[in-house]
Amino acid sequence: MSTPQKIVNNFTIKIATINGTGSQSANNILFKTLVRMGIPTSAKNLFPSNIQGLPTWFYIRTNPKGYQSMKRHSEVLIAVNPASMGQDLAEVHPGDVVIYDETTLNIGTPKENVTYYPVPLTKIAKNTFDTPRLRSLLTNTLYVGVMAEIFGLDKNILRSVIEDSFKKKQKAIDVNLKAIDLGIQYAKEHLPKKDPYSYEKIKNAKPQIVIEGNAATALGCIMGGCTVDAWYPITPASSLNEAMDSYGQRLRTDPETKKKKIAVIQVEDELCAIGAAIGAGWMGARAMTASSGPGISLMSEFLGLAYYAEVPVVIVNVQRVGPSTGMPTRTQQADILKCAFASHGDNRHILLFPATVKEAFELGAKSFDIADRLQTPVIVMTDLELGMNYWASEPFNYLKGPFDRGKVLTLKDLENIKSFGRYADIDKDGIPYRTLPGTPHPLAAYFTRGTGHTEIAGYSEDPTVYRTNMLRLEKKFHTAPQYLPKPIVLGDAKAKIGIISAGTNDHAIQEALDDLKIKKTSLKYLRVLAYPFHKEVKDFIKTCDKVIVIDHNRDSQLATLIKLQFCDIAPKIFPIAYSDGLPLDPDFISHKIEEAIAHG
Repeated sequence: MSTPQKIVNNFTIKIATINGTGSQSANNILFKTLVRMGIPTSAKNLFPSNIQGLPTWFYIRTNPKGYQSMKRHSEVLIAVNPASMGQDLAEVHPGDVVIYDETTLNIGTPKENVTYYPVPLTKIAKNTFDTPRLRSLLTNTLYVGVMAEIFGLDKNILRSVIEDSFKKKQKAIDVNLKAIDLGIQYAKEHLPKKDPYSYEKIKNAKPQIVIEGNAATALGCIMGGCTVDAWYPITPASSLNEAMDSYGQRLRTDPETKKKKIAVIQVEDELCAIGAAIGAGWMGARAMTASSGPGISLMSEFLGLAYYAEVPVVIVNVQRVGPSTGMPTRTQQADILKCAFASHGDNRHILLFPATVKEAFELGAKSFDIADRLQTPVIVMTDLELGMNYWASEPFNYLKGPFDRGKVLTLKDLENIKSFGRYADIDKDGIPYRTLPGTPHPLAAYFTRGTGHTEIAGYSEDPTVYRTNMLRLEKKFHTAPQYLPKPIVLGDAKAKIGIISAGTNDHAIQEALDDLKIKKTSLKYLRVLAYPFHKEVKDFIKTCDKVIVIDHNRDSQLATLIKLQFCDIAPKIFPIAYSDGLPLDPDFISHKIEEAIAHG
């Protein structure tokens, strides 16, 4: 039999386990080991919304080009869950590899041209470790050891990752290292190499960090000067608020007095969370809350108050599948229209769309400058794919001040003016001046009005006064793009077919465009980072015969928003929308783009 051609650092592993058994810890150890080996690696964790017992899958993809999208097919299956075995084995193709727990799984009739590695994982754990919980946890570490031997992980790096992961918990370090060694030893003695897949360390690779998306956003918010985070638990946003508390303890505690300079407050519900954040923003603090679709729905009336009273506040929406309560542990981008127009009446809100953990960090910080400058809510639109997965990234740049606090009148300013109208458009850009509570000057005081008000914050139901104020708010919205991050444009500038999208869709689109480039399809691609959209978006559309807008939802929400802002060129827009709870598939996108082009 001929030896199969070697495939190095270019395959995907799917690990099928049970939720609540500690598998994520073992899987992240594997992921971090590959990153430290310098191999471009991405990971996706697909888990159920219950606490324990249902199937969970963890995908680890390595490829030379550094693609971050999720492949729907995996070349290697690690099967340790009897409940999902039928589904997992049905997806195995010729040429694939299956490593499985032969203690608990019966794979039935083997498929042709598939390599099988049976390992008695449960039996080894039972014979080695003395408690049921420890056996359950370390069954996962055992398969990491088996994989280390079969696929060539750097064992010194693997051991160092374990030591770093458990830090000073020596007992945890010892038992995990023992499980790794047992897995390695079993593979050496019983599993001769029969497959073409392997990992090889890359020399002189650029250093990378590994961070969860929610943690990156939280770190950015703290670096952006956030001092108040009021929140209520909700998947998939809770870990962002928990990271705010953790980073706040480390980075916002006075080293001399030991007093915290940040308040992270878990409150009784979402209404209280947004209300507390708006109140803190009114007081002059940089304040935020983080939630997901159902929570944002409950916050909508308060968002209208902040918009109309012109109070700066930041909301991070880690989007999940909807409508209603949806599937809380699956990903989607279906809150775009809701957030753009949240609340009743005429409201339009600033949206930011990060695609990577680095952008989540940077836009998380920038959102507070934007909120202060424009005196309005700013909503950072992440999603579960970005927020609840770990990502390898180039290190973040330290963000230096000063902060842009916008049009805040100080005591010195007030001493040099004769009058102050809180809602007066002095500079003709729609943005009024404000004072902060406690400023010791008679002119500083004003009523904050969430209903009809005059330029000097007096109550009014006069139609002319109301309309004048609403038109000023509209002017402010059109002023906003100069303070927002500009879109990113890639591809062939002369191409007549354009692609537009936002957020984490970028990972699948970049891979699809590479595939189409190989097929000699000429395209250019614009990724928006903010709404309202810049003039560059309209200019991009004008240069195209057709613009394909790719949405990760059912109803083409981004395409709808673009059409609303640029209605005169809306006929050029061709929407492609897809959502099934998983990250977008590059093969699907490539196919749909080809289909759209073919239909003229």
